[in-house]
Amino acid sequence: MTLDDEIEMFDFAMRYERRMSANTCEAYGRDLRFFGEWLKRRGRTAAAAVTRDDIALFLREEREAGLKGSTRARRTAAIRMWLRYLKERRMIPQNPSDLMDPPKKALALPRVLTEEEVASMLDNVSGVEPRELRDRAILETLYGCGLRVSELCDLKMDDIVADGELLRVLGKGSKERIVPIGVAAGRALESYFASARGAFVKGNLAETHVFVTRLGRPFTRQGVFKVIRERAAAVGIAADRISPHVLRHCFASHMLSRGADIRVIQELLGHADIGTTQIYTHVDAARFAEIHKLHPRH
Repeated sequence: MTLDDEIEMFDFAMRYERRMSANTCEAYGRDLRFFGEWLKRRGRTAAAAVTRDDIALFLREEREAGLKGSTRARRTAAIRMWLRYLKERRMIPQNPSDLMDPPKKALALPRVLTEEEVASMLDNVSGVEPRELRDRAILETLYGCGLRVSELCDLKMDDIVADGELLRVLGKGSKERIVPIGVAAGRALESYFASARGAFVKGNLAETHVFVTRLGRPFTRQGVFKVIRERAAAVGIAADRISPHVLRHCFASHMLSRGADIRVIQELLGHADIGTTQIYTHVDAARFAEIHKLHPRH
C-alpha cells in the first residue's frame, strides 16, 4: 500500500467513521498530502518507513520557512492522528510520533482600542431616535459586559436579572455565567427599552430577544458587525481595527490596566480554562461587584 493509499484510507475514516467536521477533514487531508509529497522526495514510499527524525525535520523546515505556529501545530496533530490510526490497525509496527511535543503556538496579542477611542465611538451615538438608542445599547453592552457577539445576539429579556443590574449569559458549551451590567450599559439599555425597542418589535409580544433589527428579527452576527463598523467609521476608526471581539478585548484590557485581577476578568469573560460554569463558584458576590466598578464605563 502506498503513502497516498494510507492517507486516503485515513481521510475516509475521518469523514465516515469518526464523523469529524468537514473543515477539519479538509485541513488534515491537505496537511497530510503535503507531508506525503515531502516524504516521497526523501524516498519514503509507505508510512512504515517514516521515522521520528523525518517528522522532526519536516516540522523544523516548516518553522524555518516562517509557517505560523498554529498551522504547524495543526499539521503535527494531523500527522499524529494519521500514524496513530495506522498503528491501531496494525498497518505500521510503531508510531514514530509518540512522545513528540507539538510546536507551541505563537502568542497572538489581541487588538484593542484606547479608552479614549472607545469613549469617542460610544459618545458619538447620542441621538434619541430608536436606531441611535438601540445601537448605543449594543455598543455599551458589548464593551461594558465583555460579551461575545453570539452571546449578545442570543440575549433574551428575561436574561436581565436583579432589577437590571446583572446579565445571565449562556456562553460556549452552554456554560452559564452572571455578568454585572454597569452604570453606562444600564442607562443605555433603559433608554432603549423605554423609547426604542417597541418600534422594532412592532407589537410582537412573542419576540423576546433584547436586540431586534428594523425588520423585527433578532440580530445576526453579521448585523452586529455592520452596526459596530458603521459607528466606528463615523469617528475615524478603520474597519480592520474594530469588531465585536475587539470590544470584548477592550473590556478586559481596560479593566486590567485599572487594576482588576486577571482571574476575575477571566470569570467575567467566561473563558473555558477557568473550569467553571458559574461565576459565583469561586468569587464572592460582593467583591465581584466592587471589582467590576474598575471598568471605565461603570
